[in-house]
Amino acid sequence: MQELPHHYRASANTRPDVEIDLSSPGLPDLESASPAEYGGPGDKWSPETLLVAAVADCFVLTFKVIASASKFQWSSLKCEVEGVLDREDKVTRFVGFHIRAVLDVPGGADEARAKRLLEKAEQNCLITSSLTAGATLESEVRISAL
Repeated sequence: MQELPHHYRASANTRPDVEIDLSSPGLPDLESASPAEYGGPGDKWSPETLLVAAVADCFVLTFKVIASASKFQWSSLKCEVEGVLDREDKVTRFVGFHIRAVLDVPGGADEARAKRLLEKAEQNCLITSSLTAGATLESEVRISAL
């Protein structure tokens, strides 16, 4: 890992009546638009869906690092996140993120240890740690038959 601080850059470019092009050096561009809930087309990434995806992506990446450092064997991880946008104190904002993680592990794996590593990933995710909205974790560990 490089020394901190790290700097990340992205830009958004648009014209009237055109979707937004998101770009970052060295990465493929993305098209963005308002979500359907705000009158957008509903078929493009939006700031809201990008934020929710960032929570899922960060959780999975954090778990991968923790599992590797712990020498924990696993076969797959699926993470679904629901972000709740609401109005509180006259401000519309995300008020919570519900993370549902399903981890598949080989037979003989320690289920309690797997759950602890999933919890550690949720606690150490830098995206959720950077947000004011809280996150909850619901996890399931599925052990493969021998």
